[in-house]
Amino acid sequence: MSELEQYQHQFIELAQKYDALSFGEFELKSGRISPYFFNAGKFSSGGALSLLGASYADAIVAREIEFDFIFGPAYKGIPLAAVTASALYDRHGMDVPYCFNRKEAKDHGEGGIFVGAKPEGRGLIVDDVITAGTAIREAIGQLEAAGAKAAAVIIGLDRKERAPNSDLSAVMQLEAESSLRVESIVSLDHIRQYLSAGSDDNLLAKIEAYQEEYGV
Repeated sequence: MSELEQYQHQFIELAQKYDALSFGEFELKSGRISPYFFNAGKFSSGGALSLLGASYADAIVAREIEFDFIFGPAYKGIPLAAVTASALYDRHGMDVPYCFNRKEAKDHGEGGIFVGAKPEGRGLIVDDVITAGTAIREAIGQLEAAGAKAAAVIIGLDRKERAPNSDLSAVMQLEAESSLRVESIVSLDHIRQYLSAGSDDNLLAKIEAYQEEYGV
């Protein structure tokens, strides 16, 4: 694997600083005991969100993703869409519209389920991780119902872990079902690469063993 890009290095350091990326023993919904856990809800300050948006924006530009607007699925996708749109303008001069959805349609005022720009054309869905892919599938359906379409998905972390009762990861399943391009700022491989430059060989061994058992 090539050297980590600056935005990838920044993302991992930021995640550790705010405990969004934690190491230890964590029981997942699947019942698996993971040596690491990622929770984007920990990015809970203005400074953290500013740097997080920069990481998403830099990854989008580096991967040359083509889209017309950004869409953030409720709830975690809402701030991610906003800070990513802001960072794209500040860092790359790209002034792109963004929107997000309500969990329940509003029946007064402007009404509907969307807040922000009208979803038109190709939407880039922004989220933190894909666990089962339910929120992303709902987002795809909402965009299609509004006459738009999903162009791609970008997430913070790809765990590269097999979904239960499958040889594919949740990301791979979504790509296969929807024919959508799914990108991530970092994957578990990048985290392992980052840790390999440090001195915690015991932690790295635990992550490698977990990936050996459950990875794709």
